[in-house]
Amino acid sequence: MPLTMLRKGESSLITHIGGKPETRQFLENLGFIVGSPVTVVSDIGGNLIVRIKDARVAVSQEMAQKIFV
Repeated sequence: MPLTMLRKGESSLITHIGGKPETRQFLENLGFIVGSPVTVVSDIGGNLIVRIKDARVAVSQEMAQKIFV
């Protein structure tokens, strides 16, 4: 399921990252790597703030739909 389906406070492991190669590379540079744990910190209008690798990262709804958990 896409990352957008997780609710505030929920955690899961990243299973797949979709999109164009440039998009996947961009997300990997932010720390979104298959097998990494991710936790939703906040959901503001579909845009997410997530905790990944001890950092908080803001992700648009469009990008979050390409990250599967």
